[in-house]
Parts: sequence; structure tokens; C-alpha cells
Amino acid sequence: MSTPMDEQTTTSAKRNDAAAFFTEGAPIRDTKAPDVDIAQMWTQHKFTNKLVNPANRRKLNVIIVGTGLAGASAAATMGEAGYNIKTFFYQDSARRAHSIAAQGGINAAKNYNDDGDSTYRLFYDTVKGGDYRSRETNVYRLAEVSTNIIDQCVAQGVPFAREYGGLLDNRSFGGVQVARTFYAAGQTGQQLLIGAYQAMERQVAKGTVKEYKRHEMLEVIIKDGRARGIVARDMVTGEIETHLADVVVLATGGYGNVFFLSTNAMGCNITAPWRAHRKGAYFGNPCYTQIHPTCIPVSGDHQSKLTLMSESLRNDGRIWVPKNEADCDKDPRDIPEEARDYYLERIYPAFGNLVPRDIASRQAKNMCDEGRGVGPLVDEVDEHGNKRQMRRGVYLDFTAAMERMGEAAVKEKYGNLFDMYARITGEDPYKTPMRIYPAVHYTMGGLWVDYDLQTSITGLYCTGEANFSDHGANRLGASSLMQCLADGYFVLPNTIRNYLADGPFEPITDDDPAVLEARRAVEDRIQKFLSINGERTVDSFHKELGRIMWEYCGMERTEEGLTKAIGLIRDLKKEFWSNVKVLGTADTLNQSLEKAGRVADFLELGELMCIDALHRRESCGGHFRAESQTEDGEALRHDDEFAYVAAWEYAGMDGDDSDGAPQHPVLHKEDLVYKFIELKQRSYK
Repeated sequence: MSTPMDEQTTTSAKRNDAAAFFTEGAPIRDTKAPDVDIAQMWTQHKFTNKLVNPANRRKLNVIIVGTGLAGASAAATMGEAGYNIKTFFYQDSARRAHSIAAQGGINAAKNYNDDGDSTYRLFYDTVKGGDYRSRETNVYRLAEVSTNIIDQCVAQGVPFAREYGGLLDNRSFGGVQVARTFYAAGQTGQQLLIGAYQAMERQVAKGTVKEYKRHEMLEVIIKDGRARGIVARDMVTGEIETHLADVVVLATGGYGNVFFLSTNAMGCNITAPWRAHRKGAYFGNPCYTQIHPTCIPVSGDHQSKLTLMSESLRNDGRIWVPKNEADCDKDPRDIPEEARDYYLERIYPAFGNLVPRDIASRQAKNMCDEGRGVGPLVDEVDEHGNKRQMRRGVYLDFTAAMERMGEAAVKEKYGNLFDMYARITGEDPYKTPMRIYPAVHYTMGGLWVDYDLQTSITGLYCTGEANFSDHGANRLGASSLMQCLADGYFVLPNTIRNYLADGPFEPITDDDPAVLEARRAVEDRIQKFLSINGERTVDSFHKELGRIMWEYCGMERTEEGLTKAIGLIRDLKKEFWSNVKVLGTADTLNQSLEKAGRVADFLELGELMCIDALHRRESCGGHFRAESQTEDGEALRHDDEFAYVAAWEYAGMDGDDSDGAPQHPVLHKEDLVYKFIELKQRSYK
């Protein structure tokens, strides 16, 4: 039997084990949010921010990297205001940004259904859904601005669904008990992006916005402590270019592809934020990744990505597994109702199938771990390195919905999603239940930003999924599109002008030492990739990193597993820099070279994610530590120790990237102070 002293010693030892990987730095805080009632905060801040008169705007230059919803909406809005905008994106068209893949909807607190919604309730649901690990001030502003987004998009012609009387229709998403999600069938992201894209292209035609397609940012230029431009590679010609401005905005999305298999497009990467991180931008909460519960299960080792099935399907679809393991290989239509376990409805009667994503994902994993998963047996490796075969799937069943609504009504609401499922799986979801399983989807972590969306580097701003600010440890469904458009249309244009009011800043030229240094670093790195001439492909390293991340820093994390993962990633990184083979040359289109740079950054990010997850000895939202759970297996927070944002500072390398060991990253803590919401354990039962 252990004594209190034994327990204290054990806890201290664990702290020392985690602390072996990082150094604790000075605490930080956001000083930009006004100290007034939260309902008046954004109005007060907009008023006190400096203005830039129209004539002066024409003298100011802004670089925006990324043209998804956050980047395109910011470019359109700031171009309309008269600033000189340069936008950079690696696709051949801004319309191909990954925002286009979003399906289910966008939240806004308009209360069209008179079901008790309000700005405050959206604020509360978002903070609670994020397991009380988000910053109150930013979240309230997001909820407040949400209603403006819908009006803006309707004015642009976004074809939101409408109910019989002509009003915009709504549906529910996970973690809420009201219907506040506006949608355009199952292609909401596509329609919203077309709206933002058209608004941006209008400014391209007017000359306020200039596009640089097929360009990838590879470095940020810092002069006298300020972000003053970027180094980019023309992906078609291979030319290295420097572009200078008064301010730089990163709107480059999330880093889910660190897991290799995710719902993200294969081109999604971390390079732009990570290059900024290495120059001094703090990285906030990197371990907070979202596992989406409603994805088509893995079918084999041949896959390069996974497919999301919209969370909107959980409005009418019922999730279940057989009660008995012996029924798992039966046709689901042959399993009687009394032999089915509608486990979310059983465990969480108040929310049922619409619990938040982290909870639905963990329970799906639990059912499969019990041996009650469905679908084909797939090979996997357990936490001890042992090979096994498991069924990784649960049913999403629309039988009851079709009996209640009729097949025609189901087809009208979800037809394109059903068609997509049928094309990918070869199964007809109208006749047999879909099979779903959790997959990596969204990342709540990102560059640390203040209330103005400015990073710890002066003059470098970050918007949308690329920053950490709004979702805490778990994002509620339909809130990603909301944040991206809130940041781009309404927040950034009102905060960045406070900085730009002091511009134009001292001119900087291409032969400035800071510019030459950034350019040389990019050129040297490219030549290093091409000179290694090893035996392994870039993809093989990416796949191996993904397996490590999913196994040890995925749906469930342990101290032992995370410690092991850090060692494995360090070994893999060392091999990468000595044995990767990058084909082709630097002066032409070279996808192998592009991938090499992205995977090199993923290797460094993966290590930091595991360090962050190891140091946070609590469970919260998408970060589930097996050592910290309630008696019934729910996430158990420790607010007395971890009610803070973990903002990580890059500390450099002992040597260069290829042969040096990383110095301990520096942890800066931003205490989360809740003045308007009571801090308590989540319950959706």
C-alpha cells in the first residue's frame, strides 16, 4: 500500500521525466483584449484601434499566405479597403484550397428556430466543447461575429439550404442541443469558398490583389524583429523568390498530415507556420488534434488519405455495434434490434449521437477494443509492438430515418454524401448501414496569437486553423468554417490596421542582409535535400512517422508511449537526413523536393507534439491520457495544474538540421482565466 509520500515521490518522478525534454520559460499573457465586460470587448477594441485613411492604405503592402476561407476572405476584405495585397498558394487555382472539402455546415447564433440559442450560448458551447482549454475573449468574439458571416455570405450568393417558408434552414452538430448550423447540402465548404474566391477575384481584377499561384512559402523574412516578407519557391520553374511587405499573414490551415493518413488533402502541410516557429513564433498547444468520428474506415496499406463523412449525418443516422461479438461478421440487416447496442444513446442520453467529436471517437474505439467492431479484419500493432487483427468500424444506420422521413427526404438532405460513400466503398448506404471509424481531421493547435491575431513575432499575423486561438482541446463541428470567415472578413481587417497605422515602415530591399540570409537558408536546405542521395523515398519516411504518431500520440496517449515515440521520431529524423532520396533537380517542377521539405518539418513538429502531450499529464478534449480518466472512462482534467495554453518557443539545434540534436524547446504558459464561464468537468449525459 502506497503512502502519501510514495505518491508524491511518484508524481515528482513523472514530472522530472517529462521535464527532461523541455525547459520552462517566463509566463506570457494576452494584453490586447480590453478589460471590460466581455459583451462590450470587441466593440471597445474596434473603436480604440487606430485607423488608416484610404489614401495611406494605398501605400501599404500586405502578404497573405494561403487562399482557403481564412486567406481568401482576408484578401478580399483588405483589397476592398484599398491595401496592396499579394496572395501566395501552392495550388493551380485559389479555388482548390482544402476549405473546399468541408461538408456539413457553418455555425451562427441567429436563433432562427427559437430554440434558445444566443451569442452567449454559442460562446458557452464552444468553451465547454473545447474542454475549458480555450481563451474566453477570443471565443466570445467568434460567437458575436458569427451572425455577420451568414449575412455576408448570403449577400455573395452562397446557396444555403432553405426551409419551406423560404428562411435559411438549420441543423444540429455535435456538442449542442440547438440547431444553429447553416449548410449547403453536403458541400458547404465548397460554396463558401466560391463566395470568398469570387470576392477576392473581384479585387484581382481591380488591381488591389495580386496572385502568386503554384508558389510555396519556405521562409519568413525578419528585419529588426519585424516580419517584412517571405521567401517562396515557384513550384513550376524552381525559382527562389523574395517578396517584401509591411506585414505578413499566414492562413495556411492545419497540420493533420503529420499522421500521414488523415482527412486532409495530401498537399496540406505545416511548412509556413513551422518556418515562422523556427524564427521565433510561439507554437500553441501542438498536441491538441481532432479525431473525427465519422470517416470511412481504413481499407488497407495502399491508402494515402482518408475520407470524411459529414458530421451532419449524425442528425438522423444512428450509431451502433452488435451487443455480442459473435454477431460482428453478420450482415447488419440480419441482426435484430434487441441485439444492437446504440452505445452513444445509451451512455449519453441527453445528447445521444450528437456528443462532441472527441467523445464519439473514443467510444467508437472502445467498442472496437472490446471486440465488437464491424467490417473486415485489419492488421495493426498494439502499444507493445505486438501484431494483431481487429475490426475497426461501427455502423451509421439510416434505417429508422428512412422509415420516419422516407427515402426521398433522406436523399434530398444527404444524397451527395450517400453517393460519395457508395462510390468509395461499393456499398449502397440506402440498403445497408454505412461503416465509419475515427480518423485525424483537424488541429486545434497552431501558432500562438494574441487578441489581435498577431503572433509573438511583431508584424506576423496568423488566421484560421493555422492559429491556436478559438477551440481549446476539441473543436465543435461546423466551427472551423465559422472561425476562418470570422478571422478573414471581420477580425483581422479590424486588428491589423492598428499595426499598419504606423506604416509604411522603413523600406527594405532584396539585397538587405536579412533578406539575403533568409534566401540563402532556403537555397542551402534545397541543395542539402538533393545531395543526400540515400535509399529511402520521402513517402516511406512520412508513412513511418504517421504510424508512430497514430500509435503513440493518437486517440489515446500514455507516458510510456509518448516517451518511446520521441525516441523513435529522433531516430527517424536522423535517418531521414542521411538516407532520403530526392529525385530530380531544383530548377524545375519537382514534387519529390516539395515533399521532402514538408516531411522534414513534420518530423520536427511530431516530436514537439509528443513532448507537449507528455508534459500535459491530464486528459482534455482530443488529448486523452490513459493515466487521467474518471471511473467510467471519461477525460479527467486537472485544472489546478494545467489550466493554461502551452506556448512553445523554438530553441534551435546543436549543429545543423542533418546532424544536430534539438535543444530543449522552451515552454511559456499563458494562464487561462475564466471570468464569465464556470470552470467545471464536462458532462454530456
